[in-house]
Amino acid sequence: MQIDTKLKLLFVCTVNRMRSATAHKIYEGDDRFEVNSAGTDKSANTVLTEKILNWADSIVVMEKHHRNHIRKHFPQIYKNKRIVCLYIPDDYDYMQTELIGILKDKVEDVYSRKLI
Repeated sequence: MQIDTKLKLLFVCTVNRMRSATAHKIYEGDDRFEVNSAGTDKSANTVLTEKILNWADSIVVMEKHHRNHIRKHFPQIYKNKRIVCLYIPDDYDYMQTELIGILKDKVEDVYSRKLI
């Protein structure tokens, strides 16, 4: 009997209200993934913690400074987890059509190249 395991993806942005929250919403029903999201700022809806980072198989950050935050505050996790940056600036609203399109294009691209 084969057990299908979903890839655990953690989406990270600054305050977990726009980019990572949108990614979480659009991928929460995807059969390939189990998803969560968090933000690096102390005012984030869900603040990034060691526990959340440890849960993830792969971490998807929106900008380089999010990856740098993980490197600075969680160096062991940074060394041992796959972290992919999508390079999406904080220019979008939650569930904005353009943001959904960009997220889908970039996530599907890194997934198809087995980067996550």
